[in-house]
Amino acid sequence: MRIGVLTGGGDCPGLNAVIRAVVRKGVPRYKYEFVGFRDGWRGPLEGVTMTLDIPAVRGILPRGGTILGSSRTNPFKVDGGVQKIQSTLMNLGVDALIAIGGEDTLGVASKLHEEGVHVIGVPKTIDNDLSGTDYTFGFDTAVGIATEAIDRLHTTAESHHRALIVEVMGRHAGWIALHSGMASGANVILIPEIPFDIEKVCEWVESRFRTQYAPIVVVAEGATPKDGTMMFAEGQKDSFGHVRLGGIGELIAQEIEKRTGKEARTTVLGHVQRGGTPSSRDRWLATRFGLHAIDAVHDGAWGSMVALHGTDIVRVPLSEATQTLKTVNAELYAEAEVFFG
Repeated sequence: MRIGVLTGGGDCPGLNAVIRAVVRKGVPRYKYEFVGFRDGWRGPLEGVTMTLDIPAVRGILPRGGTILGSSRTNPFKVDGGVQKIQSTLMNLGVDALIAIGGEDTLGVASKLHEEGVHVIGVPKTIDNDLSGTDYTFGFDTAVGIATEAIDRLHTTAESHHRALIVEVMGRHAGWIALHSGMASGANVILIPEIPFDIEKVCEWVESRFRTQYAPIVVVAEGATPKDGTMMFAEGQKDSFGHVRLGGIGELIAQEIEKRTGKEARTTVLGHVQRGGTPSSRDRWLATRFGLHAIDAVHDGAWGSMVALHGTDIVRVPLSEATQTLKTVNAELYAEAEVFFG
C-alpha cells in the first residue's frame, strides 16, 4: 500500500512529529510506502511530491514547521480540483491520504472522503478550536510562548508605569488568550466569544494603576467591542474566505490613552507563537496522533480523524470534527474575570 501525507494551513509546532510517527510505524510494522505531498492541497492538485521514508524523517522530531511545506490552497475553489487530485493519486499509485491540518484542511478532507477518496485526518491548530478533540498539538507551545512573553512584559510595564496590550492569535476562539492570560497574571483578557465594553476595560486599567501596578491586557486577534466589528489588517481573503486580522490591540491602546490619559503600548506576538521548536507535550501528542493515524489507515477507517479524549486517542468522523468550532464558554471566562482589574 502507498500512502500520501500532507500538511495544510498555518504551520504549527508538532507537524514534523506526526510525519515522523506515521513513517516510523508505517514502514516496519505495515510495510507501507509513503509519498509526501508538498505545500498542502497544492501537492496532490499539481503532483508536487517529495521522498518520505525513514531517512527523510530522522532528526525532525524537535523541528518546528513542516518538512512538507504548507499552504491555504482550497481544491474546491479550483476548476476540476477534485478530479485533478483523484488523477494524481491514481497516477502515483497512492491508495490513501493522511491529511494533517485544521478546520479548513480537514474540511476539504471530509468532502474528498464523500467523493470516494480514502482519507484519514489528524487535527492541528494552535487555536485549539477543532471540535471532536480535547486538545490539538501546537496549542501548548503557543500558550507557553505567549505566557513567557507576558511574564517579560510585566516588568517593563511596571518600570515605565504604562499599560501594555498583548495581542495573541485567536480568530474565532480565545483559548490562547485565556490560557496564557490566566497563567501570566494578566489584568484583563479579551476573547472573540464575548464582545468587550471598552469603558469597562478602561475601568479595570485605572483600578490596576491605583494599586501602584501596571496593567497587562491580553487580547485575542478576533476580539471585538460590543458596538464594533473586527479590525482588519487588510481586506484580502484567502481561498477559504478568511480575512487577515490585525489591529485590535493597537485600537485598544489608543482608546486607553484617550480615555484614561495613561500611556499604553501594544505588542503583537503574531507568528512567533507558532514558530520554533514544539514543547514536550506537543511532541508527545503529535507523535501519538501519528501512530494512531497509521493504524486507522491499516483498519480502513476512511473519513475518520484521530482525536484526544481524556488520555485516550480515539477516532471520530471527519464530518463531525469540522462541523462546528470549539469555543470558550461563558463559565470558563467567568473564572478569569475574578482577576480583572
